[in-house]
Amino acid sequence: MAGESLPEFNYPKDVLQPLLSASNSSSLQQALEILIKNSRAAVGRAELASKNILPTVLKLVESLHHASSQEYLMQAMKLLRNLCAGEVANQNSFVEHNGIETVLTVLRSAALLSDPDFGIIHLSLQVLANVSLAGSELQEAIWHKLFPNEFFILASIHSLETSDPLCMILYTCCDGKPGLAIELCRDPGLPIVAGIIQTVASVGSRENWFKLLLSRLCLEDIHFPALFFKLCEGNASEDGGNTALGDKVFSSEQAFLLQVISEILNERLNEVRVPNETALCVLGIFKRSVSIVDFGARAKSGLPTGSTSVDVMGYSLIILRDICAQEGLRELKKDSVDVVDLLLSDDLTDVILSLLHDLEPPAIIRKTLKDSENQELNLGSTKLCPYKGFQRDLVAIIGNCAYRRKNVQDEIRQKSGILLLLQQCVTDDDNPYLREWGIWSLRNLLEGNAENQQIVADLQLQGSVDMPELARLGLKVEVDQNTHCAKLVNIPGSYTKPVE
Repeated sequence: MAGESLPEFNYPKDVLQPLLSASNSSSLQQALEILIKNSRAAVGRAELASKNILPTVLKLVESLHHASSQEYLMQAMKLLRNLCAGEVANQNSFVEHNGIETVLTVLRSAALLSDPDFGIIHLSLQVLANVSLAGSELQEAIWHKLFPNEFFILASIHSLETSDPLCMILYTCCDGKPGLAIELCRDPGLPIVAGIIQTVASVGSRENWFKLLLSRLCLEDIHFPALFFKLCEGNASEDGGNTALGDKVFSSEQAFLLQVISEILNERLNEVRVPNETALCVLGIFKRSVSIVDFGARAKSGLPTGSTSVDVMGYSLIILRDICAQEGLRELKKDSVDVVDLLLSDDLTDVILSLLHDLEPPAIIRKTLKDSENQELNLGSTKLCPYKGFQRDLVAIIGNCAYRRKNVQDEIRQKSGILLLLQQCVTDDDNPYLREWGIWSLRNLLEGNAENQQIVADLQLQGSVDMPELARLGLKVEVDQNTHCAKLVNIPGSYTKPVE
């Protein structure tokens, strides 16, 4: 190893000799290389545990740290990390021999440098992360040593090498321990998570432990609102929002948090149930963002757009879409509250229908309007989609809310929304999959609802709409020979479930 800082013979014999013996080598450099390689496998770690090698490695780390021998220290920390990976005997020995304090001393020195040593920080956190997997006693010991000051210092270092193992430690300590999660999501813990989010947002990458931590705090627990609003403190900036309305402006970190939460929820749709507090908070965020966004410019891209207010609106809308989809995928437990009913009671349908009504129709509908004098279709559009897919996402929420909910089906009809939804069953370049979501929504509005079916039948019979998509839903219009009224009937064997 080049750059060796200390001669071999300067190390105490009780440190050097066990390492040489365990590796059957003649130099510290060679010993570390062999032991690191052997400790990568479970059988090698178990063999070294039987030789009680970990206390010796801790002593070596202390000696190298005091001697500022960075190259050897890196190797020693790699060995320590490997030894603590899933080997209970080594993990217990680590705690018994004050390993947390030893590693913490190394960690502090590396983190407080004017130019932080990211390599040593990364390895130190990996050691503690591996130890934290050993159980609640070790997790609590690590927590009480590092929370909040050490965690805050580490969260302030803008490096993925730091944030990923730090998230692993925080997640492992908080998982299954509501008390620690509460501590982390109150002052002085909130700045720690906020710092991690700012770091990950700035470097543009999202590792698994980061997403697991946010899932634990924001989707499996009720801490999303506190974290979201913490990210706005003294850090708000907006490049494209309309602040003339006097509403509080969002920060780019808030938009990033919503983006990550939307990704996690979509990935774990069948695994987590969003808390009611979180769902209502997201709806409130969506309403606020709608009052800020400029709907006067046609979208040039999908999400993310580069405009904080548009991204906040878009990702909060996607989260609401998936929350509403969740409730249709599961059986409600007795006495449990349907989160969709809570959202509906907070005017979700009114907000979505109002936005959909004010948007210009899809291009093919606009062309139809130019070629006809049919005034029943939406003519009063004043707003343009602020991102590609916005109209589709609005339609998707209506479709998910209407799934087997007669109260929603009836509300859409009573608010003259059926014809509006019929307009969405077309392809549109600015809204990929609009047609599929439109058909899904229409299917859910018509299922088991005779009044809604009658309206669609009457519209088609009058020529107000041309709906070949009805056949795809397994329906066709017939005129009753006795009453001379139009009605929708099933086409035997032709039903195809639309894409959800």
